[in-house]
Amino acid sequence: MNCSYNTDHVQPEIERLTDICVGNGQIDPSLYGKYEVKRGLRDLNGKGVLTGLTDISEVRASKTVDGVSVPCEGRLFYRGIDVKDIIKGFIAEKRYGFEEVSYLLIFGALPTKEELKSFKDVLNELMTLPTNFIRDVIMKGPSDDMMNSLARSVLTLHSYDDNANDTSLPNVLRQCLKLIALFPMLSVYGYQAYNFYIEKQSLFIHQPNTSLSTAENILHLLRPDSKYTELEAHVLDIALVLHAEHGGGNNSTFTTHVVTSSGTDTYSAIAAALCSLKGPKHGGANLKVMKMFEDLKKCVKDWKDDDEISAYLEALLDKRAFDNAGLIYGMGHAVYSISDPRAEVFRGYVEQLSKEKGLEEEYRLYAKIAELAPKIIYARKKIYKGVSPNVDFYSGFAYSMLGLPLELYTPIFAVARISGWSAHRMEELINAGKIIRPAYKSISDEKEYICLGDRK
Repeated sequence: MNCSYNTDHVQPEIERLTDICVGNGQIDPSLYGKYEVKRGLRDLNGKGVLTGLTDISEVRASKTVDGVSVPCEGRLFYRGIDVKDIIKGFIAEKRYGFEEVSYLLIFGALPTKEELKSFKDVLNELMTLPTNFIRDVIMKGPSDDMMNSLARSVLTLHSYDDNANDTSLPNVLRQCLKLIALFPMLSVYGYQAYNFYIEKQSLFIHQPNTSLSTAENILHLLRPDSKYTELEAHVLDIALVLHAEHGGGNNSTFTTHVVTSSGTDTYSAIAAALCSLKGPKHGGANLKVMKMFEDLKKCVKDWKDDDEISAYLEALLDKRAFDNAGLIYGMGHAVYSISDPRAEVFRGYVEQLSKEKGLEEEYRLYAKIAELAPKIIYARKKIYKGVSPNVDFYSGFAYSMLGLPLELYTPIFAVARISGWSAHRMEELINAGKIIRPAYKSISDEKEYICLGDRK
């Protein structure tokens, strides 16, 4: 992509200044232990430092037995209800569940039939972009990074809101619901602009259909013919439900709390959360899984040969394969140990979709990696907790079978998580306390100021 400016002439000086910045910016790693600093807000066992209270969701990975905390099968609760039970409930009734889950997260209780209909009606009313927004904002500034495009659109919406800076609860709720309704459009339209202007492909801009669920609308907006199967829509809907919320401690949700506590507006708080989610250590994980599997398929000739697959996994850990990072992507989680409940739920639906798409052999390869990788990691590394496939291990494969372009993987995560962010923004405002401001210990020695002419 061509840049509108060139800074090559100052690059040597930038590199010299970078060396100075690094030389003067390094901190002795032993000082973290000396001063008992919890790096990443986690203790030595990886357990998060308690920084707040929430009634929105719970991530459970351990239980107390005889006064001792021991790992257990992972569980995820939305407002006290096991997410597995939520999915079983709406699937049994042949419904889509994301809108119901959004209501549950924000309002704290399952909606009645009438409340759910009213909630959907509100979202439909809010599913309208300002006049010429697509042309003037999205199409005139195409980006090769969809998360940047989405964040820019959110910040620009501030200019179209007559009450943008009003942080009263009714106004913030209106803004949050507006963003929940608009995120599918902002994400897909941003991709269409990129696909047209940068990839030189045909341009398709469909209007959203208010009779469809969020998952159905994403497929409708994205595909030139707007067609999709019922299973495709249900798999995407379940993915949205599983990604809608994950406790207050994940990076983007904690960002929402931190920025909200400063008293800023909704658009700024959500844009900050989007910038957090963009990071490959957070929302971009399934992209890494997909690219790792692309490399694996080039290197492993026989997908049924356990020894050949194991050799590749060993090479990953030895930093001799893929990106040489020493990681098997999609394995392990910051909280879950024995199992990630989202992966456990999603796996079965991914298998169903692989059958519909004629990709059962590829699914079996994923299942084989899920079986072998934890054993190899256990044998190679000293770990304090278990290792199992996480939801990112399967979601990238599911999205590829749905025909979603790689550029939309993380924005689809945002389409789901905006419901959780909205719930946490409301919770922070309802229980408004002090601005969140953790402490950092200075390790600088006191120095005297030296006049410019005396410096060497």
